[in-house]
Amino acid sequence: MKKAVILGERRAGLVEVPDPRPKEDWALVKVLATPMCTEYKMFVGGHKADFLGHEAVGEVAEVARPCQVRPGDRVVVQPQYPCGRCALCIAGDYIHCQHVVNFAEFTGSREGSATYAQFVLKPSWLLSPIPDGVPYEKAGLAICGLGPSMGAFEAMGVSAFDTVLITGLGPVGLGAVVNARFRGARVIAVESVAYRVARAKEMGAAAILDPADADLVKRIKALTDGRGVDCALDCSGTVAAQRTCLEATRRRGKVAFVGECSDELKIRVSPDLIRTGITIIGSWHYNLNLYPRIVKVIRESPIIDLLISHVMPMSRIQEALELCASHETAKVILRPWE
Repeated sequence: MKKAVILGERRAGLVEVPDPRPKEDWALVKVLATPMCTEYKMFVGGHKADFLGHEAVGEVAEVARPCQVRPGDRVVVQPQYPCGRCALCIAGDYIHCQHVVNFAEFTGSREGSATYAQFVLKPSWLLSPIPDGVPYEKAGLAICGLGPSMGAFEAMGVSAFDTVLITGLGPVGLGAVVNARFRGARVIAVESVAYRVARAKEMGAAAILDPADADLVKRIKALTDGRGVDCALDCSGTVAAQRTCLEATRRRGKVAFVGECSDELKIRVSPDLIRTGITIIGSWHYNLNLYPRIVKVIRESPIIDLLISHVMPMSRIQEALELCASHETAKVILRPWE
């Protein structure tokens, strides 16, 4: 099979590797659409990488024995390789599994673990069915396009009664706008990239503010009668945005973080938490039992098409990564067989 790799700083290409084989209850999926995520950061940083991607949708090509899927099934390939047996996995919170399977040890090779490829291997219970009539490209939004904010909004209980702050309007943040608008919530967003600002306005965001504004928190509160937003979601993974979320949220409000960040965030327990009554939530993905709700958003949201900006052949991987690095995109989808 062919797969995409990063060869060096701003250099990517395709290589030929052996096809993976199904084993036990792990199925082989022919990847027909690969949503791109943050792989462009390795591309820009010059970090060579032979195994790219964690998002995919496609068709079951082969199984080793009877399992939860059959050849021909159209499926969303859920991320990670959780054990499937612990309490978290059984409850649907598999993304937090602490007993992740060693892919290479189980299969004998790492091939089949990357989604920037024509085939991927996955435990059959992590292959969610795609309903008839949903195109592969749109089904791909059920992973990182809509997934992080779906999990966070469920945890915060976001509804039509709420004003939601979303900081960072990359693909995950734009997905959050889609999810928030589907729930009927009013959206205030923070973003500096003109392309993303325009896309979010088209999606129906009520206001979009500049993160460089020295009076950012004051402006957010002015848009909420001085109270602050009901819920805030950081998708940027920056400490400045995290602080904005904490300071712009009303008393007894809720803040969730989905943007990956390893930098230190200073929390002052009394002024930030005890006096405000704010709840802080860390959220990565959504509980697997919420998959039907993700599908409902994909099928029924009037703005869902705006979440995909580009669909490209994987043979143009160099161009696709350059495009993602420009930040002038919403979600970019690769077609591995073109």
